[in-house]
Amino acid sequence: MKDLSLHILDIVQNSVVAGAKVIQIIIEINTANDYIEFTVKDNGKGMEQEFLKRVVDPFTTTRTTRKVGLGIPLLKQNAELTGGTFSIDSEPGVGTALKARFVRSHIDCLPLGDLGGTIALLLCSYPDIEFKVSVVVDTTEFSVSTSELRQALDGVPLNEPSVYPLVKEYIYSNLDELQITNLS
Repeated sequence: MKDLSLHILDIVQNSVVAGAKVIQIIIEINTANDYIEFTVKDNGKGMEQEFLKRVVDPFTTTRTTRKVGLGIPLLKQNAELTGGTFSIDSEPGVGTALKARFVRSHIDCLPLGDLGGTIALLLCSYPDIEFKVSVVVDTTEFSVSTSELRQALDGVPLNEPSVYPLVKEYIYSNLDELQITNLS
């Protein structure tokens, strides 16, 4: 993974595959304490404790097409390379919560990447999933949810091709107000 937005995309894809109907994404950038942290919580099928213990092993995967799953192990490695932390909790039938923290100033900290494009893509690609996204920079927050967007679109589906550029611009303009591009 070349940037944090791709890690977020990968983790959310796991939530989608797990059948989540609600996915919460929280991205926090704290300049005073020098960290970037993201959390992805879902109400998907969850994982048994035995599988959860092995999920950071690249040779543990639920996929049948290949025998390795690198997303979670790479995320854990990338967070810890910066002096950051990684945690994952899950309960069958309840869902999963994953958190990764990166030390911003560390030379190995990945850039944020196209965070706005990633968020817009997720919101518009899965219209049946309720996304709740929060981006917090120090004490300033931008939040968006699919239910808010649906209400603003007045019946136009989120996966309508003409909607994606509008949602993307809306997210970019709000992230610009947070001055996020100056922080990664």
